[in-house]
Amino acid sequence: MTDLFAPLQSLKQGNWFKLICGASFQHLPAVRSLTLAYTLAGADCIDVAADSAVIAAAQAGLQIAKSLASDAQKRGFEYKGNSPFLMVSLNDGEDPHFRKAEFDPTKCPTDCPRPCERICPAQAIVFNSIKEDLSGVISEKCYGCGRCIPICPHDKIYTSSYASTPGAIAPLVMSTGVDAVEIHTKVGRLAEFEKLWQAISPWADQLKLLAISCPDGEGMTDYLKALHNLIVPFKSALIWQTDGRPMSGDIGDGTTIAAVKLGQKVLAAQLPGYVQLAGGTNSYTVAKLKAMGLLNRAGGAGGDEGAGGAITSSSPSSSPSIAGVAYGSYARVLLSPILEQLENKEVNNTNVKATVRLEEDDVLLWQAVELAHSLVSQIKSQHER
Repeated sequence: MTDLFAPLQSLKQGNWFKLICGASFQHLPAVRSLTLAYTLAGADCIDVAADSAVIAAAQAGLQIAKSLASDAQKRGFEYKGNSPFLMVSLNDGEDPHFRKAEFDPTKCPTDCPRPCERICPAQAIVFNSIKEDLSGVISEKCYGCGRCIPICPHDKIYTSSYASTPGAIAPLVMSTGVDAVEIHTKVGRLAEFEKLWQAISPWADQLKLLAISCPDGEGMTDYLKALHNLIVPFKSALIWQTDGRPMSGDIGDGTTIAAVKLGQKVLAAQLPGYVQLAGGTNSYTVAKLKAMGLLNRAGGAGGDEGAGGAITSSSPSSSPSIAGVAYGSYARVLLSPILEQLENKEVNNTNVKATVRLEEDDVLLWQAVELAHSLVSQIKSQHER
């Protein structure tokens, strides 16, 4: 197995790790730093917004990681310089991952305790008493979790959603060195999914991986089977991402239960492809999967695999297991103290603040990698490459 396809090997072994930067998260310094830290820690896939600037930021992080491979090995990390897959997320309709919070801070009562500012996990809500134009939601940091909406005592926060435009997004995605695509869909949107897939399919042979993310819903199993019928023949690896409780992994250990239960439901459907958890995943997820015996065997729920992880048979596995776990909000929040320090670094002891790149601060860099590795290693300990 070459370095190029090391991520596919992880899928087969059942120790696949994906970092979700966020389908609408566009804070470029953070995307670059998260990509760098989690790549050095051994991630198999970096999932980012389908935005050219965000893709470029992630690619920069991947390149820096390559240059630091020998340093990582000297420090005891197993990273060998191979790149994780770079994935972009698309959607075929309304989806909480593809939205931004918005409000007019000038209309907020002056005596408001501002619970929205405290609850935001991305630190995307700020109030500047001097410059009103610097108050409100920092759009590029917001990833649409929606926690600020119900907590606003004056009901002034709303969201703005968007859907991927097939004609515009497909050429962008396929011309920028992207390895994989994830399509977020929902039960009942077969026609919308088909329209998006038709726009992507001319470039499908260039993909090393396709992921389909879907939350639970009535008729979900039949819907996923219909999606599979739409995309065959697809020659590369296929992942069914079970979106248990979207963007909730940093809330508490209970959120992982929804992710595991949905994973079991999709495994039971015996669809060709791999099953990977998301939505509510955190530091408790792997332990839960181990306790339930869902990480005991390699591979996913799919049939026989050909070269490169392609699904070549519709025969389901006789002993399906979870092939991997994707971490979003929990993985980002885990590194947020370090990313915040980077943002607040003062340059040359002056009062002028500028973002310092993670690799420029040796102490913070390896602290970030150590933190990232504490999460990545949970599933990687299942198998050694």
